[in-house]
Amino acid sequence: MRSETAPAIRLEDYQTPAYRIDRVHLTIRLHPSETEVVSVVSVTPQEGTDAGTPLLLDGDELTLRAIALNGRALEASAYSVSSDRLEILAPPAGPFELTITTLINPDANTKLMGLFRSSGTYCTQCEAEGFRRITYFLDRPDVLAVYTTRIEASRKDCPVLLANGNPAEAGDIANTDRHFSTWHDPHPKPAYLFALVAGDLARVPDSFRTVSGKHVDLNIFVEHGNEALCGWAMDALKRSMTWDEETFGLEYDLDVFNIVAVSDFNMGAMENKGLNVFNDKYVLADPETATDQDYANIEAVIAHEYFHNWTGNRITCRDWFQLCLKEGLTVFRDQEFTSDMRSRPVKRIADVRLLKSHQFPEDAGPLAHPVRPRIYHEINNFYTATVYEKGAEVVRMLKTVLGPANFRKGLDLYFERHDGDATTIEAFLTCFEDATGTDLGQFALWYEQAGTPVLSVKTQHDPARGTFSVDLAQEIPPVPGQRKSKPVLMPLRFGLVDANGQDMEPSAVDGIEIAGDVMLLEQARQKVTFSGIPSKPVLSLLRGFSAPVRLDQNQSEQDLQHLAAHDGDPFNRWQAVQTLAMRELLRLTHLSRNDEALSPSYSVIDVFGKVLQDRELDPALKALALTLPSEADIAQEIGKDVDPDAIHDARQTFRREIAARHSSALREALTNSMPSGPYSPDAKPAGMRALGNRALHYFAVSDAENAAEIVWDRFRSADNMTDRIACLTLIVHDAMPQKDEALNAYRLRHENNSLAMDKWFMVQATAPGSGTLELVRALRSDPLFDETNPNRVRALLQSFATGNPTQFARIDGAGFEFIVAAILELDKRNPQVASRLLTSFRSWRALESQRCALAESALLKISSCEELSRDSRDIIDRTLQ
Repeated sequence: MRSETAPAIRLEDYQTPAYRIDRVHLTIRLHPSETEVVSVVSVTPQEGTDAGTPLLLDGDELTLRAIALNGRALEASAYSVSSDRLEILAPPAGPFELTITTLINPDANTKLMGLFRSSGTYCTQCEAEGFRRITYFLDRPDVLAVYTTRIEASRKDCPVLLANGNPAEAGDIANTDRHFSTWHDPHPKPAYLFALVAGDLARVPDSFRTVSGKHVDLNIFVEHGNEALCGWAMDALKRSMTWDEETFGLEYDLDVFNIVAVSDFNMGAMENKGLNVFNDKYVLADPETATDQDYANIEAVIAHEYFHNWTGNRITCRDWFQLCLKEGLTVFRDQEFTSDMRSRPVKRIADVRLLKSHQFPEDAGPLAHPVRPRIYHEINNFYTATVYEKGAEVVRMLKTVLGPANFRKGLDLYFERHDGDATTIEAFLTCFEDATGTDLGQFALWYEQAGTPVLSVKTQHDPARGTFSVDLAQEIPPVPGQRKSKPVLMPLRFGLVDANGQDMEPSAVDGIEIAGDVMLLEQARQKVTFSGIPSKPVLSLLRGFSAPVRLDQNQSEQDLQHLAAHDGDPFNRWQAVQTLAMRELLRLTHLSRNDEALSPSYSVIDVFGKVLQDRELDPALKALALTLPSEADIAQEIGKDVDPDAIHDARQTFRREIAARHSSALREALTNSMPSGPYSPDAKPAGMRALGNRALHYFAVSDAENAAEIVWDRFRSADNMTDRIACLTLIVHDAMPQKDEALNAYRLRHENNSLAMDKWFMVQATAPGSGTLELVRALRSDPLFDETNPNRVRALLQSFATGNPTQFARIDGAGFEFIVAAILELDKRNPQVASRLLTSFRSWRALESQRCALAESALLKISSCEELSRDSRDIIDRTLQ
């Protein structure tokens, strides 16, 4: 393990590599512990490279077996080698061929990076720097080469042999029990997109005909017995391919598209050219084992990885600082796909909830960084919500600023100009400038500055003059490495809502540029005056969450209730309800913290009743509106001196009062939200189930004498995982009498299904009771808990640390100590899983003083560990800074 502190890598230090690699021919002879890799690469000095400039190749835990230059073995004096670097001291002045033979041990590769073997299947993960664990190479994204890969393996153990590109040749190896398969990818790609899979897998075939008439073979490879669970994923893939053609004019470019689902995988999925490797949780689904959310996630992730074929593969990153160029853009594309497949307002709300719960805390803590960072120590730690989710929001703002037609013009130019390139954010934005004649210099600051802008808003109505003024001010609070910031170009979609719920049309607008229903805020402070407004409107600002900012707008309860009932923008209707609920929860938390009686406001509680009884509201949207801000959301809003127990007390009190006041409406919602017919994961029935389970969430703590029995009956009669896991969660989290029986029944039913059992572990890890820590300790010794499986570790340990604030941040510090011990154990085996678990401490400084001191003490134990991976060392150093 590389335990030293990694050197700082800076964007400003970027240099074009001295050599390029045009072609790569790999021969990989698979063996569980002694896999031989023969890499033949065509190397050419870049223009301007001085003769004799050493060629430096990356490695990681490699053993060199042989090396030859232009077919002749190199003398030992001609190179120097270690496990992590190979240097050719004086290469030829012109093009040359280098043959490198390395030996690797897939069975021992518990990091699951490079080439590893899990459950008998060989698999690779090369993003970001895994290819260097297979062979010595210029392992950087701006080195693009055409790959040909020959795989050799035991036919009995590995009847399936897959690599990137199109199949070229296959056959038996004479006088052995082994066979081979050769694959050729005609599209130049960086090493991080290389992929290989070999094992005994079942194939689920299908096909697709592109818009130009090209036939494409589609295959999903899974463990035997899982074939019937691939239907939804295959359907999502075909819909993704059609949507990308129709929406962006982008057609698939190989003869085959293969997906492989594996159970041991650090990431969600990987977009390797023509061979996407997936964590099986994002492929396998049926009503018995997958929830509606699982189906939606599969649809989105399948689409995301397919969309990478153009935004990531055909056009890739020049360097890892440009990671958002492919990830932010592709997240935006998969969000648009899901919006078109399902409900656009519901999808928008879901995406913003994710942004606020994951990215906003990141922006507010020690791990804050710009969408395009300028420095990193370990790139694996920058696959973050800022790069992905905020990166997508920046692309969405670009579309809002330019308008749909101009956005499409810029994107078309980007694909035309940079197909086959490894490029940058600057080049991306230049395409939009050139296509539309728009100066995006100020807009580019969204990529350069860290932190979440705070948008302050004050309004005033002058009835005598018929004017309505809005004072706008933007500021980014200081974050690590950035004390001051510049004003960004901020698109603010808005409406002026009158007493009847209609948008008012001003006769004139002064003080700001307006494009349709969007104000373009450019300065730190601007005053906007709307004329022709005889009566005072309610300002509906940031419609559709048109910019990723915190809104400081002290609207009255009356105005918020008006927006909640009448706003023409579904997102802002939802936001008005959430704002009312958050204010009330903050007030109740303050009362709890001071040991005062908690008396919820019935005027706010009645807003939830009105939502329940609104028969015109989409069920899925209604379910979201009825969902209270999470305990983590409340803690983030408080910002400092956070007491998780007081927050939990306040939220539970508010939940019980809603249940008591609206029990009859909740019972009616339970009755009317049962979809008819067989299970379908489509938007309409999924929305009905969401509403029913949200109503059940409240009804479970109502005054009804039979509430627990109703939950228990619904658990036993559930014919799908969505309803079953919702009921199990209520039974366990509310400590109902049937808790042990329900957990045992679920386990008996699902113990042979790994993904279903992940949910079983997660439900228990997130239970707020005081005995949960000891339960989680015990579950680590359960025969079904596997420390080597990232999904299982995330289900138990990550869920506890990030989804159970009262028990993770216990007042005695035991939760912190438990997770720190787990991190130190995991770090020795799988640094990526360990470092991501470590990010659960990102908001530790916001805790009240006693918990804060205990968290710091626990973190210092990690910091003092000498044998710490680079991944975890980077996170701990930034967390404690």
